[in-house]
Amino acid sequence: MRETIRQSAGPGTLILFLSCASAGAGLALPAALGRALDLVLGGRQTQAGPWIALCVTLTVLAVLVGALESAVTATATARSAAWLRRRVLGHVLDAETQQACSQGELVARLTGNAVQGATVPVSVAGALAAVLTPVGGLVALALTDWLTAVVVLAGLPLFALLLKVFVRGSGASSAGYLRVQGEIAGRLLEAVRGAGTIAAAGHPGRDERRILAPLPELSRQGHRMWEVLGRSTAQAAVLLPLLQLAVLAVAGLRVAGGDLSVGGLLAAWRYAALATGTGSLVGMVNTLTRGRTALDRLQDVLAAPVTPYGTSQIPAGVGELTLRGVTHGPLRDLDLTVPGGSVVAVVGRTGSGKSALAAVAGRLADPEHGTVALDGVPLPALARTELRRAVGYAFARPTLLGATIGATIAYGAHDPGGAAVRDAARAACADDFIRTMPDGYATPCASAPLSGGECQRLGLARAFAHRGRLLILDDATSSLDSATELKISQALLHGGGTRLIIALKASTAARADLVVWLEDGRPRAVAPHHELYRLPDYRAVFGEAEAAC
Repeated sequence: MRETIRQSAGPGTLILFLSCASAGAGLALPAALGRALDLVLGGRQTQAGPWIALCVTLTVLAVLVGALESAVTATATARSAAWLRRRVLGHVLDAETQQACSQGELVARLTGNAVQGATVPVSVAGALAAVLTPVGGLVALALTDWLTAVVVLAGLPLFALLLKVFVRGSGASSAGYLRVQGEIAGRLLEAVRGAGTIAAAGHPGRDERRILAPLPELSRQGHRMWEVLGRSTAQAAVLLPLLQLAVLAVAGLRVAGGDLSVGGLLAAWRYAALATGTGSLVGMVNTLTRGRTALDRLQDVLAAPVTPYGTSQIPAGVGELTLRGVTHGPLRDLDLTVPGGSVVAVVGRTGSGKSALAAVAGRLADPEHGTVALDGVPLPALARTELRRAVGYAFARPTLLGATIGATIAYGAHDPGGAAVRDAARAACADDFIRTMPDGYATPCASAPLSGGECQRLGLARAFAHRGRLLILDDATSSLDSATELKISQALLHGGGTRLIIALKASTAARADLVVWLEDGRPRAVAPHHELYRLPDYRAVFGEAEAAC
């Protein structure tokens, strides 16, 4: 919250100044009206002219300042929302795989919660100015007639208690509402991603009920919010008019006794209305409470630890990968050396640690224990850009992040250039189908209907375009037919650098220089495929994997 307020210090200060100016005009108006009324009633219309002009000027000033304040408030809120989204999204990307909530809830926090949190800076400025009006009204009332000010003071403790109860109830219900809203958003995103599975299951109604199951709780929290607001509004609607009537009655008695003029009564009544008219303050407090609750939810995301990087550069080398005492997920005290320039396949049964090895090998995750080094340099010591230039990845289900097909292949730590993009596409057997598209490499991804195999080939092309000295393929050819996989494997064998391939097929392992056979998180054997294939247990690994596919 402090960061959000600090980055909006300029607009917030301007809003505070404008709000104070508007409040000052509002506080000066009753005194001017009262003076003008006394002069008119006393038959001194000529002297009343300047005071009437002053009343008109103050009214016009209040309208103009209010309009300018509204414009600045809208602009500042929009900029704060954009800043919050960049701040939180940047942290999510820096935290990489460590996330504090589901993806659906994260989207809800980056959209709705960011907008609500963005109102905090202007609400703080507005609340400070909103306090000025009742305080100034009370002071002006005391200067106009001290006895009427005493009447208002007597009722203020009740209002303070009402405001305290409102803030406490509003904060709790707002937090519950946003929590359930995020839960529904998370389930909805899961359903959108799994729309095919839902349709194939033939029970869309069942999943609809699953998504909307928290709706009664959302309704309960929403009703609770409105009940708190309605109760506070009703209590204020009873208390504040009673105070104003009491002030009016006392002021009338003071006029009857000759202690207060008619203009003074008008001024006292208006100042009493300003001193007790705290509706804008309640509104600001309500907005501030909801905004702070939203910022608390964003802070939960920011609490996820950011992956630290070093400043070292990688020395000249051939891409030798070493893992010493690595424990991560299913991996247990793993010691492994992947020779530089070799093609190494990693095989094993489900749960043996293949994907965990792929993750720690390129530092998509840090091991719980042990070290991973590339050409003798521990991966955490490398600068971020240096590491990402040195290590390339291809995944089983790649995400197409570029605006166009060509931009998707070029997406990475550096722009490889158009010629390298096309070379990579040819190596991944993607050039032919890309050229059949209406705009070729300039075809927008959103308008390109791609099969699973075509998406995998684009992911492979992206990896080839940013090959570096270590290329890691995590089941990146599982959706390819045998002929296409063979062609791509040839490109892998002659591409240079170290290649670490998570292999589910015996044909993939057969084309590697070495095979790392994982079992229970440790290498059971490291040898060429033709040697290991004599072992029944080794052959059984591929029987299980291919059956699972």
